[in-house]
Amino acid sequence: MPSRSFNILVINWQDITHPLGGGAEVHFHEIFKRVVAAGHRVTLLSCHFEGAPCEEIVDGVRIVRRGKRDFFNYAVPHAYRELRDRDRFDIVFDDLNKIPFYTPFFVKEPIVAIAHHFFGKSIFLEVSFQYASYVYLSEFFVRYVYRRTPFAVVSNSTREELRRWGMRSEIDLLPNAVDLQRYEVLPEVKSASPVIGYLGRIKKYKSVDHIIRAMPDIVKKIPDVTLKIIGDGDALPELRQLAQLLAVDKNIEFTGHVSQQDKVRLINESWIVVNPSSKEGWGLTVIESNACHVPVVAARSPGLVDSVIDGKTGTLYEYGDIKQLMNSVVDLLQNDTKRSYLADNARAWAERWNWDDSAAKAMRIIEKNVQT
Repeated sequence: MPSRSFNILVINWQDITHPLGGGAEVHFHEIFKRVVAAGHRVTLLSCHFEGAPCEEIVDGVRIVRRGKRDFFNYAVPHAYRELRDRDRFDIVFDDLNKIPFYTPFFVKEPIVAIAHHFFGKSIFLEVSFQYASYVYLSEFFVRYVYRRTPFAVVSNSTREELRRWGMRSEIDLLPNAVDLQRYEVLPEVKSASPVIGYLGRIKKYKSVDHIIRAMPDIVKKIPDVTLKIIGDGDALPELRQLAQLLAVDKNIEFTGHVSQQDKVRLINESWIVVNPSSKEGWGLTVIESNACHVPVVAARSPGLVDSVIDGKTGTLYEYGDIKQLMNSVVDLLQNDTKRSYLADNARAWAERWNWDDSAAKAMRIIEKNVQT
């Protein structure tokens, strides 16, 4: 048991069981379930979704669900006061991965803000101009409201962005990692014919359409190639239509949501994985692919430049350059020696990122910021 047990509140839009959960939810859950295992109490305040209980415990983390997803940020102040009235927290973590909660205005305890990435102008790729403007302005005021709030960020890209905003507080790295027992190399699973994988949520700003637009030229050079788009999201119908329009739908498989077991199998089947996103916090799916001995072709975007070592664990291309993306993919699919070299390095790179280490860093951040 630790010398002192802390009572920790985390505020995040979603929890690990939410159907729309992604990398931010994995990051929180993997780190803080270990914090609980070390003898501390953790409560997560997140939005409610259909079929979920208002409160439950998952891996030792108490999850309290209040308010609907679209308006959760408005429900947070009242829900926080409700929790504070019945419990005493030592510290509050504000997980900034969507609309900010502006906790410095109402939280009484010490605050640490967790930041994955900020949408910035990339939000205009995702939603209507009206809603994108709302998100953009909400993020803009972070630099003022949180200026003196300590941050924990998942990548140097995000730390540099905060520094450009003029943040004066301390900014610690709290990196993503990978569970090597879940994401493992499966022998004799690799596809006999070339397979390109895409892994992640299907959102417009992730620019999955770029790899589909590259497919006609890829198919000309490698006719038996298959692109497997692994995941679900609201941009999926448009991607299906685009594949039909470009007459490459026979070479593309949309798996939709898959189980963890199937996800690992599909990664292992792939020869390479592609991540064409305009912006990421770090690129958790990159390291998950690397752990399965699969190199990644990624856009030279914030976050992805942190998770992909160009020429060693994968290949970086200029974001939005469809021809360069196509050439990078074809080069790796046709060059067995290079692809094998990158795959070996990718697996070794993934082995460096451990959730136990990240949890230990989280504890150091907590101890540093709790008022004694």
